[in-house]
Amino acid sequence: MKPSFIYLASQSPRRAELLAQLGVSHRLLLADADEDAESLEAIQGRESPTAYVQRVTKLKLEAAAQRAKRRGLLDAPIVCADTTVALGRTIYGKPESPADAARMLMDLSGKTHRVLTAVGVTHVAGKKRINDFALSESRVTFASLSQADIAAYIATGEPFGKAGGYGVQGQAAAFIAKISGSYSGIMGLPLHEMAALLKAAQFL
Repeated sequence: MKPSFIYLASQSPRRAELLAQLGVSHRLLLADADEDAESLEAIQGRESPTAYVQRVTKLKLEAAAQRAKRRGLLDAPIVCADTTVALGRTIYGKPESPADAARMLMDLSGKTHRVLTAVGVTHVAGKKRINDFALSESRVTFASLSQADIAAYIATGEPFGKAGGYGVQGQAAAFIAKISGSYSGIMGLPLHEMAALLKAAQFL
């Protein structure tokens, strides 16, 4: 019998909103208190932004599948994703402080950067677990930002918890001169790729 919901292994309210936009019912599958989820996002060596975001998504999906098994949950597809901002080969994760956010935003000011979101779906077909992945790459051009622009934005609290120190759906939209690619991918869950993966898992 086809499940009526999926598991979302993400704390991001934006990803939850985007799944709702697709009409997909979901339940959260968040890490246990003793899981070191943050360590999965550590950069290894000189890996490229593309390799990084794909590797982290694979690790997140594996951890989520083990979590579901450990908890004895009902079988349903599990979705996870990871988003990173890249300027050349430099990876911009979530800022650790206001100064870190200011550094990121100043680096991005007046330039075009990439937003990479990898998404993974794991499901069981017969007795076999199948993992499928997709990658969305978009480009975002920032206008030139003044230090006052950056300070005012940081004061809103929006930069924290977001790759690159900004959210496209928030007040940072005023900084964006041009977007090429997937708006939902920049938000954190590319809906075109997500729908294709769920169709492959015979959920949609």
